[in-house]
Amino acid sequence: MLSLEGSVLKLPYSQVKTVCFVKDFDGTEASLDRKSFASRPKTAGLWVRMVFRDGDVLEGVIPNNLLQLESQGFTFSPPDLNINPQKVFVPRAALQEIEVLGVIGSSLRPKKSRVADKDQIALFD
Repeated sequence: MLSLEGSVLKLPYSQVKTVCFVKDFDGTEASLDRKSFASRPKTAGLWVRMVFRDGDVLEGVIPNNLLQLESQGFTFSPPDLNINPQKVFVPRAALQEIEVLGVIGSSLRPKKSRVADKDQIALFD
């Protein structure tokens, strides 16, 4: 890990819980105050709930693309996008369980086509 002062700190991978990717380094802490969504998320992807080894629970949205899943862990968008961390990486070793709560923006269901009203006049036929 590289600090703002430029010093390098080595952390054992087994002790890393999350890595936060922040907007800017303004001195504020990169904390995840809101750990779950108040309602169904609007961002497309897989809505997941992660249970950490220490019992902490965190929700997020991961991409619904198997090519973007990393073998080392998961990168997700946190519930509150108005905070400093924009993306969060969670190592697989830090998790006890991960559960998919929903698929957001899925194209599995075909879109319903509109049936033209018989009483509507055709202007451009």
